[in-house]
This record gives sequence, structure tokens and C-alpha cells, in this order.
Amino acid sequence: MRTLNQWFDEYAVSHQNPKNKAIHYVCVPAIFFSIVGLLMSLPTEFIANSLKLNQPIIENWAVVVLIFVLIFYIRLSVAMAFKIAVFAALCLILNFYIAQILPLWVVSIAIFVVAWIGQFYGHNIEGKKPSFLKDLQFLMIGPAWVLDNLFSKK
Repeated sequence: MRTLNQWFDEYAVSHQNPKNKAIHYVCVPAIFFSIVGLLMSLPTEFIANSLKLNQPIIENWAVVVLIFVLIFYIRLSVAMAFKIAVFAALCLILNFYIAQILPLWVVSIAIFVVAWIGQFYGHNIEGKKPSFLKDLQFLMIGPAWVLDNLFSKK
């Protein structure tokens, strides 16, 4: 199993151009945020019905998926898992408030589409294919790489 730094080193190969990096610093968190919003938009009745409960134990699908996401990060780095957990909590809170005033699924799809367009534009500038085309696990490495680059003392 690769270490987090090995993942980062490989991910960084296709993220050298300053414009592409800046685009990633905005678009990767936006994609993460939008996926949390989309998951929060899914109905929770299935959880309650499948477990034969009157009330769902877990309020939304985002929490279920984020538990597995955090397990992935814990395997790589407890410190990074903590940072991702804080970011995920912020995403949950902000999406909750957005859902109070707008259809969350519409906002999430719009953010998702615009952010992915930005990502591919950034890779066009870079002249290299996105890392996830080589290994889908890079979709999970991207958020950690952004957090590491934005908040580390390198």
C-alpha cells in the first residue's frame, strides 16, 4: 500500500502549472462540497425501511458515505483524516443551510458541473491528463493534496 506522500508525489506530477494548481485549489473542494450536497439530497426513507425502523438512524446518505471516506484516509494518515473530517463537517453544515433556502440538488449539480469544467480546463493548461484516469483512487487523493498544499508549512 502506498503512503500518503507517495500518492501526493504521483499526483503532483500532473499538477505543476501554477494556473492548474490554482484551479484545483478551488475546484477540488467545490466538487467534494457538491458531492456531499448531492448525497444529502437523496431520500433517507430507504435507510429506515431497510432496517425496519420508524426513524432513520443516520440523517442523510452523506454521513454514511463520509464514514467510508474517512476510513480510507485513516488508513493513510490519521492527521489527514482529521483535516478531511473537519472539511467534511463544514460541507455538511453549509449544505444544510443552503437546503433551507434553495433546492440543494440543483445547487450541487451546478457546482459539480462548473467545477469539473474548471478541472479539465486546468489540465488542458497543464497539458497532462487528470491523475484519476490512471487510478480512480486519485479522486480521493485530490482533496487531501489540496488541503496539504493549502495548509502545510512547506
